[in-house]
Amino acid sequence: MTGPDPETKMQFLFALRSRGVTDPLVLEAMEEIDRGPFVRGIFAQRAYEDTPLPIACGQTISQPSVVGLMTQALQVSPRDTVLEVGTGSGYQAAILSKLARRVYTIDRHARLVREARALFEALHLPNVTSLVGDGSFGLPDQAPFDRIIVTAAAEDPPGPLLAQLKTGGIMVVPVGQSDTVQTLIRVRKTETGLDYDELRPVRFVPLLEGLGKET
Repeated sequence: MTGPDPETKMQFLFALRSRGVTDPLVLEAMEEIDRGPFVRGIFAQRAYEDTPLPIACGQTISQPSVVGLMTQALQVSPRDTVLEVGTGSGYQAAILSKLARRVYTIDRHARLVREARALFEALHLPNVTSLVGDGSFGLPDQAPFDRIIVTAAAEDPPGPLLAQLKTGGIMVVPVGQSDTVQTLIRVRKTETGLDYDELRPVRFVPLLEGLGKET
């Protein structure tokens, strides 16, 4: 797979930094993982713009700066096992694969999981496991997780996911009604309870229960 030309890559990384993505390890991962293959069809030529774009199944690939800020907020270490709820294009999981020991990613749309899995194989990312399922209930068989990232908006941080987060762990999740601007929340699980930080306004597709219709 060929990546962007050097000038395009430089502009892409500059846009990330200018919007607050400053963690050198996150920037390195986002430089290494080319967004191009994750954007298909008529939108492929816009892969390096800092904008969300439509993908299959009525979903979107988040704008790169939001991917970077969410990854940065997650504070992933090389020993961490991460759960991502909402595989989508697979781009966020691919970024995480460069930072974590293992990434589990789950999506309710079988087509998205199939396409993302093919990309993970093509990019030689063996530490990513992609599964079809109802991500609102997490992956209890693989829990607990050091880090959890949710790429769809819930009205509140989902209880089943909080239960699968290790003490000392971090979850990053957009919270709010689906038809309004949401807030990106970071939740830290401590010995005494949960600490919440509001990070920034965002807009994500809603977190839905059940499996998507096959398309």
